Amino acid sequence: MKRYPPINPKVRKILHGADYNPDQWLDTPEVLAEDLRLMKLAHVNCASVGIFAWAKLEPEEGRFDFSWLDQIMDNLYKNGVYTILATPSGARPAWMSAKYPEVLRVQPNRQRILHGRRHNHCSTSPVYREKVRIINTKLAERYKDHPGLILWHVSNEYRGGCHCELCQEAFREWLKKKYDGDLDKLNKAWWNAFWSHTYTDWSQIQSPAPHGEELVHGLNLDWKRFVTHQTVDFFKHEIAPLKEITPEIPVTTNLMGTYPGLDYWKLAKEMDVVSWDSYPLWHGEKPNWQVGASTAFLHDLNRSLKGGKPFMLMESTPSVTNWQKVAKLKRPGMHVLASLQAVAHGSDTVQYFQWRKSRGCSEKFHGAVVDHCGHEHTRVFREVAACGKILEQLDDVVGTTVESQVAIIYDWENRWAIEDAQGPRNEKKDYQQTCEKHYQPFWQQGVPVDIINMDCDFSSYKLLVAPMMYMVRPGVAERLEQFVASGGTLVATYLSGIVDENDLCFLGGFPGPLRKVLGVWSEEIDALYDDDVNYVVLKDSPGKEYEAIELCDLIHAETAEVLATYKDDFYAGRPALTRNKFGAGNAYYIAFRSREDFLRDFYNHLIEALEIPKVLPAALPLGVTAQKRTDGQHDFIFIMNFNSDEQTVDIGDFELTDLIDGSIVKGSLKLPGYGVRILKAGSAVVELFASR
Repeated sequence: MKRYPPINPKVRKILHGADYNPDQWLDTPEVLAEDLRLMKLAHVNCASVGIFAWAKLEPEEGRFDFSWLDQIMDNLYKNGVYTILATPSGARPAWMSAKYPEVLRVQPNRQRILHGRRHNHCSTSPVYREKVRIINTKLAERYKDHPGLILWHVSNEYRGGCHCELCQEAFREWLKKKYDGDLDKLNKAWWNAFWSHTYTDWSQIQSPAPHGEELVHGLNLDWKRFVTHQTVDFFKHEIAPLKEITPEIPVTTNLMGTYPGLDYWKLAKEMDVVSWDSYPLWHGEKPNWQVGASTAFLHDLNRSLKGGKPFMLMESTPSVTNWQKVAKLKRPGMHVLASLQAVAHGSDTVQYFQWRKSRGCSEKFHGAVVDHCGHEHTRVFREVAACGKILEQLDDVVGTTVESQVAIIYDWENRWAIEDAQGPRNEKKDYQQTCEKHYQPFWQQGVPVDIINMDCDFSSYKLLVAPMMYMVRPGVAERLEQFVASGGTLVATYLSGIVDENDLCFLGGFPGPLRKVLGVWSEEIDALYDDDVNYVVLKDSPGKEYEAIELCDLIHAETAEVLATYKDDFYAGRPALTRNKFGAGNAYYIAFRSREDFLRDFYNHLIEALEIPKVLPAALPLGVTAQKRTDGQHDFIFIMNFNSDEQTVDIGDFELTDLIDGSIVKGSLKLPGYGVRILKAGSAVVELFASR
């Protein structure tokens, strides 16, 4: 296990900072001076600057003003704060929209939008690309030697697509390249004989539209792929001058968890470091431990996007999120817990939106380190400062990563195909939610997990979980067979092996190319109404029943062993859970959608049977998890309590060092509500842990 280098060798610390918008306060220099004093008190060492500052950087076409940014970056550096410098393409100035309307996006209904909001630019527009190239070049040239510059924050939360004529033509050219200029090949891939959809000329192809075509699933899928391609191409265009002028400065762009509109696996390839914006719904309808598990899933995904390389928590709120349905305050302790959770799963930063609340407009009530009162005497500021103080003691954690023997497949293209499918259920398909539910038992047991896609390397894992692998791209089934034959364990579920990469159904029986490794044939899928319930009975525990809800796959066991059967309805006695011995490994098939109790019991059994190591050998109370980062010589163990009340954790007779206060910890460990302990284990203890 290797230790990765820090994000920038200038700062060998956990980065702690926030989005900083001094361009909103240039007419009040006393505020800017106060910011510097407060940043020291908050233990801030970095600030993201210039994200929405294009109108200040280029107030008129061709007239640039960097003087204010010079002063800001100089003053930040003099006060021990490094700059993460943004390119401003996320929100263009009004003069550009007025003079060059082609930069504005066209919506699916083919209406060009007005200037406003943000990220409404056309990524194909030559004008917009040139304007972005110019200002990015000038920023890079001006600040290439600035000692405070440590990272490029490129644009902001890329999202959406454009349907203008420029994009239509680019889409057609992309299709020509993909289908080798053969229109017949495209027609077959999209199954265009259906409803007489056959195209006879490339010019006839249009992007999906509410007043046009929306039901050709191959078209919908390829359009989403094109939007990702065009966004990635725009990103590469953005970073070209940065890479040329400042090759030593890494680049990132902030992602949005599992935002459905872009395939982040493709965008992450072009980034030096992955960053993302995290806004969980704490203290809401779901118990905090469930929210914590879902958030952990997203952290693990962002770490996995670069193969385990530490990521960046680029945005989080220190208090409230104003755009959520209910802007509930983080309860005392939750801010520190949520921040350290990101670090536990592989983040080398804790950053916030925002440093100081905007005085007006839509985010004036969004959480910030500095409230409208303008001073440090607030609960939120104290918690941020406390978090910063803890982070200053985690230098040894920088560059370490998470070692996982379990991986869950989460795939964007698979998600797109599932969401587009008309049946067997058109509501509550819940692909992401299903992946998260399969993740929860591992989180509860303190078992590290990678979140990968179906194109990743499987060979390093003991256990591979593939929920709802509806789409199976070429070569994936063969690689899964090799994984299982070599001794791995595969878990697949209902709605697997249904379509190919073009969203065409496999012929010859489902689960298509997975049929051999799973040893089952699926004849029908029964979709249940929300109030319907069937039951599943384990063969070796006939008194134990689990509820089957929403989707029940009616399968035949071919080479697989039947482990559980349905209890009710016309398919009573049919297989509901199977295991197929394949080479040196096993492949399980869960034919029904279950509640959490089945998944907990099923995966707890596999964890024990496969001897998958837990971070701590002892059982953890519900709502408490243990996560670990390591460099192979030292383990850094984060024990986190997502309950509001005190919990006790038994860490056994191992002697661990508290990384914050230096005390020796063993035996029973008490965690207050929303409490966190960070413990360090040396190589000898690491070996003992591994043996347990």
